[in-house]
Amino acid sequence: MKCPYCGSLEEKVVDSREGKEGEAIRRRRQCLVCSRRFTTYERIEEIHMMVVKKDGRREPFDRQKVLGGLLKATQKRPVSLAELEKVVDEIEARLSEKVEREITSKEIGELVMERLHEIDEVAYVRFASVYRQFKDVSEFVEEVKGLLSGATKRSKRASGEV
Repeated sequence: MKCPYCGSLEEKVVDSREGKEGEAIRRRRQCLVCSRRFTTYERIEEIHMMVVKKDGRREPFDRQKVLGGLLKATQKRPVSLAELEKVVDEIEARLSEKVEREITSKEIGELVMERLHEIDEVAYVRFASVYRQFKDVSEFVEEVKGLLSGATKRSKRASGEV
C-alpha cells in the first residue's frame, strides 16, 4: 500500500478489525519510511452499479462522489465524518438491494436529500439548492418554507396538538 504522506511502498499493518456487519476490514498501517499512520479499508468487490446521468451518460457508481457531495453540503456544520460515511453506507446498501444494476442520478440525489433532511436541515437546503438547480431566490425560499412548515407540523405532533 502506498503511503499517502511520503509515497513509500514500505509499510506494515499495525491493527486489523472487521468493519460494520462484516462488510469491510479496517486496517491501520504505519509507513516504515516516515512512520506516519493511515487507515485503509478492504471491501468485497461487487457487481458494479451504473449511474444514468441526466444527459443519458452512464458511469460506475462512485461512493466517493456521494461522500464528496455530503461533505460539501455539511461543510462547517456539526456533522461528523463517521455519520456521513454511515449515510453513504446506507444509501449504497439501499441501492444494492435493487434488482436493476442501473440507477438514475435522480434516485441517488433523492436518497441523499432524504437523509440530509433528517441529519441537518441547513445541509439539506445547501444540497437541494445545487441538486435541484434553483433558478432564482424564489425557488430557494419555497424550499425553506416547505422545511419550516414541516418543522411546524413535527413540533405540533410532538406536543400533541395535532
